[in-house]
Amino acid sequence: MGPVAYIGDFRLGPDSGRVVIKTSRAGLAAKAGHDLTIEFTRWSAQVQLPAEDAGGVTAAQITADLDLGSLEVREGTGGAKPLNDGDRRDIKKTMSGILGDGTASFTSSSLTRFGASGGAVEGTLTLNGKTQPVRLQLNAPGEGRYRGSATVPQSAFGIKPYSGFFGALKLRDEVTVEFEVDLAKAGPADAADSAG
Repeated sequence: MGPVAYIGDFRLGPDSGRVVIKTSRAGLAAKAGHDLTIEFTRWSAQVQLPAEDAGGVTAAQITADLDLGSLEVREGTGGAKPLNDGDRRDIKKTMSGILGDGTASFTSSSLTRFGASGGAVEGTLTLNGKTQPVRLQLNAPGEGRYRGSATVPQSAFGIKPYSGFFGALKLRDEVTVEFEVDLAKAGPADAADSAG
């Protein structure tokens, strides 16, 4: 059997999509904190899409690297007071202390098509030196555009969810990772090679 023919080999990054983490609060003092939207400002992904006779979408290979040092707080809702720049800096410092400035990596293992517009991607996420299975729910709001989300329990990766006010304010263990990409804005696979 010859090599698989790919109809698309896409390189994605912040100019062709967005990856955010959404956190929510728990605990007696939950009103004092905020539900946060935190964006990765540096990330890259590669999507290899085989031709239909080689499996098509369900045989797609997806990998992504997310720079943990690039996280920026974009939004905070539900707090007693609006989030200010000082709060954003404090949260970023706290995140750096918890996550460091390494990389989180995702590798797909299988893709299920539920219908014309949706499906799921099974794969693994490596974070904080630990690898765990992750399931991305996926939908396609338009041609070449994909949105998805996954629920990630921090404790499964050895991360202790943030706790403040002597434990009265906590982040829920499970955070939601959401992404949106537009393949029409993706760079060609050989962009890195031809740049030389």
